[in-house]
Amino acid sequence: MLSINNLSYFIGGRTLYEDASLHIKPKDKIGLIGLNGAGKSTLLRLINGNYQPDGGDISKSNDCSIGFLNQDLLSYQTEDSILSVAMEAFGEAVETQKAIDQIIKKLETDYSDGLVEKLTKQQEKFERLEGYSMQAKAEEILEGIGFNTQDLQRPLKEFSGGWRMRVMLAKLLLEKPSLLMLDEPTNHLDLPSIEWVENYLRNYEGAVIVVSHDRQFLNNTINKVVEVTQQQLTVYEGDYDFYLEEKELRSEIQKNAFENQQQKIKQTERFIEKFRAKATKAKQVQSRVKALNRMDKVEDVIDTNAVVNFKFEFKQKSGRHVIRLEEVSKSYGDLKILENTSAHIERGDKIALIGANGKGKSTVLRIIDGSEPIKGNREEGYNVLKGFYAQHQLESLQVNNDILEELKQAGTEKTELQLRQVLGCFLFTDEDVFKKIKVLSGGEKSRVALAKTLISEANFLLLDEPTNHLDFQSENILIQALQQYQGTFITVSHNRHFVSQVANKIWYIENHEIKVYPGTYQEYLYWREQNPAESTEAPKPKVEKKEKSQTKKHTDEDQRRLQALKKELNQLEQEIDKLEKDINELEAHMAKPDVYGNPDELLQTNTKYESKKSTLDNLNEQWEEKALEIDMLEE
Repeated sequence: MLSINNLSYFIGGRTLYEDASLHIKPKDKIGLIGLNGAGKSTLLRLINGNYQPDGGDISKSNDCSIGFLNQDLLSYQTEDSILSVAMEAFGEAVETQKAIDQIIKKLETDYSDGLVEKLTKQQEKFERLEGYSMQAKAEEILEGIGFNTQDLQRPLKEFSGGWRMRVMLAKLLLEKPSLLMLDEPTNHLDLPSIEWVENYLRNYEGAVIVVSHDRQFLNNTINKVVEVTQQQLTVYEGDYDFYLEEKELRSEIQKNAFENQQQKIKQTERFIEKFRAKATKAKQVQSRVKALNRMDKVEDVIDTNAVVNFKFEFKQKSGRHVIRLEEVSKSYGDLKILENTSAHIERGDKIALIGANGKGKSTVLRIIDGSEPIKGNREEGYNVLKGFYAQHQLESLQVNNDILEELKQAGTEKTELQLRQVLGCFLFTDEDVFKKIKVLSGGEKSRVALAKTLISEANFLLLDEPTNHLDFQSENILIQALQQYQGTFITVSHNRHFVSQVANKIWYIENHEIKVYPGTYQEYLYWREQNPAESTEAPKPKVEKKEKSQTKKHTDEDQRRLQALKKELNQLEQEIDKLEKDINELEAHMAKPDVYGNPDELLQTNTKYESKKSTLDNLNEQWEEKALEIDMLEE
């Protein structure tokens, strides 16, 4: 259906593709993957004809039509209703409908046989084009990807970029091109819409190429993976999970071949160097020089599975109760978001707020942050330091700063070496840290903004769609960082793999209430499958009910007790910090070979270590008790 033969493409002095080839068959469902900046979107534009190859060619059969969903469509606006825009997919049928309407209007004054015959022919053509069902099909797809029936007649220009992108997706699906190309379609879809699109693509009659960083979406839609790596297109016949297994096997084989070849090269070079000056060995030396020049070099394996050890540092721990929402209501005019709902966040909660768009998930984050006015009570616990990551923070980056300077302005006391170590965790190494923000891709900007959030020393993070624009490697780094995070966080995300890896509690909004499932995402899905009649409801959270009463007035004695407790808590924190440093030094001391090999010294050091650990546990318990009492006195 479509063939890419010996494709080469360059941007400035950078090679994106060199002699790359790929053959796409009529029913292929391809997941196009690779690191940010590898050239995935560029390949789609080359196939679509927006760019021209520098070498090789892209050929397609005469009956191959292409539909391309890309981020440029976000800016498209019109006064036409979203239903009308979607129905543009039935171009010939829409024009036939207009012709029928004109003939019917003429028939009001002209009853000639010729006009009636013309109407009959147009109606037959309209039926042949399935024109009588086109509106129903358009409505089905638009509602399937999240639009309400009452929205279908609203002008496209009234919707945000993400919703306009959905209309463009609906139009493409209705056009049913031979090759459907989707660039990050899940960025603008909520979970119900993603599941609907997955089902549609599984049964799609044509070929599909999708660029996505949602691994579950890929597993549910594709039968082939094409990886953009080292200027080539490498094919794996299977879904994303198969790709991971097969890539590991191929990488192991390639690594062994690379190491064996390197060893052979070194031996040959040593021979050449040793006998270069000996006339009796001149023939053998020349033979080996020619052999080296003819050798097809095996590339080393690029490790895309970075393992990070991100050390989070808090100035202080939060109290047990982080945020309490009591009888909260929130509306925008007639649009009701929350009504008399309550929810509590405790220290150590890792919450994923999931569900359909339009339910108010981002609004809930702002309510928790305290930046959204509400009816009801919002109470913030003791020592809570917030860090908020949202998509608008990408725009707040200073475009003329380099990456390192941007992190320096995050307000921490970290040294330049420490900041470079943090950036290394987020794949910015060596001279990369001096890149200007303005030249970064969307994914690179997201990594910078996330790094700024994570070094803020906040003990409570609010993360709004943090995986948008991240490639698999960057997403894996974020997952590892959050798994190592010892504070509290709540994240809004439609990325099911991400949620399954980081959350220990699931929140969602239903009937204008915050509902809680007290378990992991996998457990939530299992519960939903086992309870189909209640699939939209999860067990209510077990929270302490706060008695409604007048605001408590603190007595002078309460105030004195509160001040004393804060002083004691501060003293405990200093002692805990010192003990933690002592314990770290003892751990490092025990790891030294001369200590490890000396049983007496090892025993003595280990005794000190256990004693300090015991004291630290005791101090942490005291800290918990005092922090809880402070929480109660401040209520």
